[in-house]
Amino acid sequence: MIFHRSSGILLHPTSLPGPYGIGDLGPEAFRFVDFLAESNTRLWQVLPLGPTGYGDSPYQCFSAFAGNPYLISPDFLLRDDYLHPNDLVEKTDFPARKVDFGRIIPWKLNLLERAYLRFTSDPARDRASFERFCADESHWLDDFALFMALKESNGGGAWGGWPAPLRTREASALAQARVDLADSIQRFKFYQFLFFQQWNALRNHANSRGVKIIGDIPIFVAYDSADAWANPELFFFDADGRPTVVAGVPPDGFSPTGQLWGNPLYDWPKHKETGFAWWLARFRATLAQVDIIRLDHFRGFAGYYEIPATDSTAENGRWMPALGAELFAVMKQSLGELPIIAEDLGLITEDVVALRDGNGFPGMKILQFAFSGPDNPFLPHHFRENCVVYTGVHDNDTTRGWYESASEQEREFALRYFGLKATKSMAKEFPAHLIRAAWSSVAAFALAPMQDFLALGGEARFNYPSRLGGNWDWRMDSSALTDELRDRIRALNYLYQR
Repeated sequence: MIFHRSSGILLHPTSLPGPYGIGDLGPEAFRFVDFLAESNTRLWQVLPLGPTGYGDSPYQCFSAFAGNPYLISPDFLLRDDYLHPNDLVEKTDFPARKVDFGRIIPWKLNLLERAYLRFTSDPARDRASFERFCADESHWLDDFALFMALKESNGGGAWGGWPAPLRTREASALAQARVDLADSIQRFKFYQFLFFQQWNALRNHANSRGVKIIGDIPIFVAYDSADAWANPELFFFDADGRPTVVAGVPPDGFSPTGQLWGNPLYDWPKHKETGFAWWLARFRATLAQVDIIRLDHFRGFAGYYEIPATDSTAENGRWMPALGAELFAVMKQSLGELPIIAEDLGLITEDVVALRDGNGFPGMKILQFAFSGPDNPFLPHHFRENCVVYTGVHDNDTTRGWYESASEQEREFALRYFGLKATKSMAKEFPAHLIRAAWSSVAAFALAPMQDFLALGGEARFNYPSRLGGNWDWRMDSSALTDELRDRIRALNYLYQR
């Protein structure tokens, strides 16, 4: 698919401002879309929108199909008569500049349960749209709602620790669970109904204003997910539902023992036997939510690194071939041209390049990685048009934070590249120079995190990949979307024809 020259902002919905402790799909999300449209910015990039689990990472979700209930807007629940004003009287005084997940999650779930009770106790409520949603999405929703109800009834523990009949999906045990947990199952379905009501309204508003949404598909699913529990035959699991091999990356100069991610790995031949049915369903579902997909860890579709599940490091893994070429051929035949951005960072071998270029997928360029010398492929003078350039992404420091922590050699080369001089204020000014470099490049899409437009430092970093806890919690200040910022971005888009 040919992408037309455009620009965008990376901002996950949890980072939007608002009074309820976490960004949501309510009025501030619509305000942000309007800000994008008024600045002639045509792309809004978000991270995965699924229900987050341990560690609050959007890349470790309970489902590859479901939406995150924590993003449901209380304001719109009130507007739609799912809540009463008294339900919000007890609102906790949440911090405005970060998400306190430990406090917000129980508060939000309590609010959603009140909405469910109001829905079920009102005989005049029209249930047709809810029932239609449940029927239309049954191919994933039935398993997901049962999974979440079972998880709740088992103290929130991962499915690998459930009683064996439930863990291995014995038909009689599941049938009994559907009876015993019928109300909980309906409640989890209702949360999904609310999420998709609100998300679809937001996406429709964005599209009506000329804004497309870039979403994210992580290549791997979490072990503790409805996908893994409901489809064990598609993964390398033993008869008891335990992984035999898991995902990661091999040792390198940054990590002498490699990275042990722990995600279950796909049994690609089994997927091929089904005509890649699960993958087709996943892509269809994602394309019903967003306009363009950023395919995370693209190199895993050419070959993946498998590590024995009993190992504590990634040192003893091995590379294995994947069936990405066959998968994308089937998807193109079924879905047509694929609006995919390939996250082709890291160890990129010839087979990965062939898979990317053979399908015409644009790869990614990260400017923060560029300043080792003039031959660095991330420098703009090496770009080709069919690529997507970022100042940085969610795993990077902010550009100001990068400048303040970069080596002296990198800073000097960056300043030399842009014809700048080191000044006391350069750390604050540098993000604007990097944004201008991205926007002025030949890349089809140019994007920057919102933090870079606001010239924020390392305190606003969204994720530290090697750190446990304290991630994903940054929130934008409610006063950030000023007329001055809108005009500055609009001027950049005009000047560089984006």
